[in-house]
Amino acid sequence: MRNSGHKICTRCIMDITAEDIRFDENGVCNFCTDFVVKVASIDQSPDGNFNLARLVSEIKKNGEGKEYDCIVGVSGGVDSSYTLYKVVQLGLRPLAVHLDNGWNSELAVSNINNLITKLNVDLYTHVIDWKENRDMQLAFIKANVIDIEMIMDNAQAALNFKMAKKYGLHYILSGSNTATEGIIAPRSWVHYKFDVKNIKAIQKRFGKMKIKTHPLISTIQYFLYKKLYKIDWIFFLDYLIYNKAEAVEVLIKEVSYKPYPYKHYESVFTRFYQGYILPKKFDVDKRKMHLSTLIMNGEITREEALKHFENPPYSNPEVEQQDKEYVLKKFGMREEDFDAYIRTPGTPHNAYPSEEKFFRLLLKLNSKFSKKRNSN
Repeated sequence: MRNSGHKICTRCIMDITAEDIRFDENGVCNFCTDFVVKVASIDQSPDGNFNLARLVSEIKKNGEGKEYDCIVGVSGGVDSSYTLYKVVQLGLRPLAVHLDNGWNSELAVSNINNLITKLNVDLYTHVIDWKENRDMQLAFIKANVIDIEMIMDNAQAALNFKMAKKYGLHYILSGSNTATEGIIAPRSWVHYKFDVKNIKAIQKRFGKMKIKTHPLISTIQYFLYKKLYKIDWIFFLDYLIYNKAEAVEVLIKEVSYKPYPYKHYESVFTRFYQGYILPKKFDVDKRKMHLSTLIMNGEITREEALKHFENPPYSNPEVEQQDKEYVLKKFGMREEDFDAYIRTPGTPHNAYPSEEKFFRLLLKLNSKFSKKRNSN
């Protein structure tokens, strides 16, 4: 990151591996500048502040006479687990929703079970047929596109919206948050998550199975859920002062939560994808985003982040090898075929049919309509 000719932000550690990066006259990038603007619009106050109280009141009012008053998606990770814990502490009646695609670690399953039992909430789990999920992930690998996790991200959103509609609920409370996930991913590092057209096109060309148990949500469905059914996807932790280390301590004490020995341990594939596939095949290291966010929050210095970044994504070579063997075994993939995949250049998602342009058109139309309505 420090070699000559490699331009890096002077305030965070985002660099030119992000194709859409821009620098001002002081060498500060657009990613951390956008983060400053975004954080300024969020009122992170202690429990009991006006915005949180108002949100909780609205959710309770909407849920009167219903079995539940909100949806909380849970993965077994800290953010979603703490969200569910706080929601219950605030007197809400959530339905916890979990999507099982066959990659859950035993510890993640144990944490979810402890969480549900201790908090006494109902859990709905949708299990994707493993052979179907494997076939879809392998199709994305054969297509050489970057955002393999898009399949799961889309399915999670689809399932949460579906369950909210089923129970007549207007609130999905997400563990996503600006405080720890604030730097937006460069467009070249991810793909538009509601691009069902892209998912189906890649599966049709490279997959062997029909999509039957895998939830999907398209651009039109997303807008229908938002506009017609009035379902809001809320970054719930933005309403709190959120510190992940403190959250872990609370969960350990209150719900017998067991911390993961490694990052993304709730899903071995996610850890392998971010720590191995992305940096080795696509020259993308998402630690730049995560560490830059910590810099902007004042939790670490830029120098500390650069020092941390000198270590490889997998700090433990043995764990890296174990993960590689485990993933390839589950995929039924030969090591030589996987290594050939890593060496093959990536292919843009838009090389296959996509509805991303349609989504951006709808966003523009929605923005114009909202401005016109507010001006009247």
